Amino acid sequence: MHIEPGIVAGAKIVLSYATGAAAGACALKLAVDSVREQGVVSFAVRSVAATALVFSFFELLPHFRVGVSEVHFILGSTLFLILGAAPAAFGLALGLLFQGLFFVPADLPQYGMNVTTLLVPLFAIRSLAARIIPPKTAYVDLKYRQALALSTAYQSGIVAWVAFWALYGAGFGAANLANIVTFAASYALVIVIEPLADLAVLALAKSLRGVTADGWVTRRLHHAA
Repeated sequence: MHIEPGIVAGAKIVLSYATGAAAGACALKLAVDSVREQGVVSFAVRSVAATALVFSFFELLPHFRVGVSEVHFILGSTLFLILGAAPAAFGLALGLLFQGLFFVPADLPQYGMNVTTLLVPLFAIRSLAARIIPPKTAYVDLKYRQALALSTAYQSGIVAWVAFWALYGAGFGAANLANIVTFAASYALVIVIEPLADLAVLALAKSLRGVTADGWVTRRLHHAA
């Protein structure tokens, strides 16, 4: 979901600074709440883990350029379910930043757009999870339809933001619209795979319930709200 350089340029790119800053402010608010709930050490450990995982997802998992952006297996809903919203948000933001700094400097001017595209859908599935997962259900006990709903919402949010940036930057020309449709269609593969990854990771976490330290994962993973 890296927006291709040049799609949003000139004065238009200022909007991405504003949306990126707003997403960062929301992440900081969640971080404060997370520290209050599980402590600063737990938050730091989970954020470092999320950053390392996101960086690995970007660099090691298959990814390919399609239309106006790139398709990545980001596993945002998996990070949310295992580590919590705040560590996942920090991991996504820092993993994206480190990739730009060390491997793809050309992506740095698009950082505000890309971080917005990753974080806003994460905040959305946090709210969705509160609605579709009963308070007495730990995340390790999720059903496939719940994992599918979270994953589909996250990936759909990414597609929507990519489409917004492409239309905002390059307009409604036929070629741009075709590139957006091609990118959106390619993300169907991610929507199929990510819920299965969620359930596989949750099943592993459930089998390790007795040995997983609470400070290394979000409390909700093994405990009801």
